[in-house]
Amino acid sequence: MIGSSVVLRTRSWIVLCLGMLSVGSPAALAADCPGHPDALGTSRTLVVDPREHPRIGTMQYRETLPLKDHEVVLTFDDGPLPKYSNQVLKILADECIKATFFIIGNQAKANPEGVRKLVAAGHTVGTHSMDHPLTFDRMPIEKAEAEINGGIEWTSAAMTDPSQLAPFFRIPGLMRAEGVENLLISRGIQVWSADFPADDWRHVSSDRVYQLAIQRLEAKGKGILLLHDIQARTVAALPKIIRDLKARGYRIVHVVPATAERPATPTTAVEWLLHPPTETTPIARWPRVPNFVFTQTRMLPAPALADLNARAEHQPLLPRRTKGQMDIASTLPVPDRDLFAIPEGSVEVLLSTTLSRRAATRLAMAAETPHAARGKAAQGNAAKGKTARLQGRRTAHAAAAPDHAAQPIDIAPKSTAAKRTAAKGAASKSATPRPTRVASLKKRA
Repeated sequence: MIGSSVVLRTRSWIVLCLGMLSVGSPAALAADCPGHPDALGTSRTLVVDPREHPRIGTMQYRETLPLKDHEVVLTFDDGPLPKYSNQVLKILADECIKATFFIIGNQAKANPEGVRKLVAAGHTVGTHSMDHPLTFDRMPIEKAEAEINGGIEWTSAAMTDPSQLAPFFRIPGLMRAEGVENLLISRGIQVWSADFPADDWRHVSSDRVYQLAIQRLEAKGKGILLLHDIQARTVAALPKIIRDLKARGYRIVHVVPATAERPATPTTAVEWLLHPPTETTPIARWPRVPNFVFTQTRMLPAPALADLNARAEHQPLLPRRTKGQMDIASTLPVPDRDLFAIPEGSVEVLLSTTLSRRAATRLAMAAETPHAARGKAAQGNAAKGKTARLQGRRTAHAAAAPDHAAQPIDIAPKSTAAKRTAAKGAASKSATPRPTRVASLKKRA
């Protein structure tokens, strides 16, 4: 009896302990997100050192956060704006999700209570400049520094504990500039881009924002999602995005900066790549082809048979034509004498005389058609006559020219009597008509 009672008591204690354990698990989950047992929640907290990895987000940089597959980091820009930021805070609180907010200095100045709400809810708060100018890629570095400092000062002033401000900065519009990035990195501030946006700053519907967020996340498999807590379309799309994240097995990661009391999460360099190489996934990375500067542009001669190291015993295998013609220089045939012969009566022959081009063309056409009508022959004869008369005048003028050229030029001074005698001779010559010879076109032809 005693033994049986001891056994019964032992069994009852075991059942009681198992019952307490079974009740304790749901209680622990409820403590993580009270009143929402089916909430998505935050799977883990990632502690990063801004100095070790100063640029993150594959939209612009090589590295991103060291996330595992199906892990997501939610980020919100441009707030706080009470009308919409408070609704975003409520949606995140119902799902027990921790996110990262990048604050504009003017918004913190106008609504410091909104900044304190973010810190009280446990979210990470970074900065997003003072006035959100979209000219960071071309503004002077002094103006960019003033924008950075203004955002940090007013966001810190809105906090009860300024040390809660994270050294995270996102350039407005992602308009990156190397000088701005170097300035931020020198001050120990981590530059955040993103891995994919949802385009909620554009004039699109909330359904489109939801679709883009899920589609781009599915394409990447993990990463940093860029949203804005000042848009009504973002407030409407956020519950559907969280619902799909939960249904597709995604997990939320909260990012905080490392401090002296909170060391960075141990990671390897390859984990900061969006798709790190693995032993099971072949990846081929071809090196870039350099842009060579060629010093010479002349063409090299074609290789000869001797350059191919052809052996004597292999030469008979070559085609006979190639073997027989490889030593013969290629030459052109000598042109025939008829190639340079010009037929009589052609335009070229007629143009060699003093005829005009129009007259030569007419004569050539008349010569090609000897059996033309009488009217055309008459016109040709008239043209020939006119041409003959013109030719006779030109010939006479040409014949007279050498006579003048043959007369010697006397530059010696003459007496008055000699001048009178020369004048009379010139008058007699001008009075006597000169014979005119008409050149025969037929004889010339």
